[in-house]
Amino acid sequence: MKFFPRSWTIRILLAAVLLAALSIPFLGSSSEAAIAGPSICVYYSDATHTTAVGARGRGCCGEVISWGITSPYVHCERLYCPTVICPQ
Repeated sequence: MKFFPRSWTIRILLAAVLLAALSIPFLGSSSEAAIAGPSICVYYSDATHTTAVGARGRGCCGEVISWGITSPYVHCERLYCPTVICPQ
């Protein structure tokens, strides 16, 4: 069995490491974890996204939003809060 020259082995190894490093953000990321700051994730009963069964998130002033149950059918979005004045 013939082996690759050492320079090719190093190149293949470096390419594999680079590919693995670039794919890390996509492997375990969910839409829930991808949004920082004020945001809400609404969970639905099925893939049609017609019946909400729960929600999780943070409001504009940091208040916790949490009701219902979670499911694999989720839609998350960032909240836009330009004029909100939070109580001290």
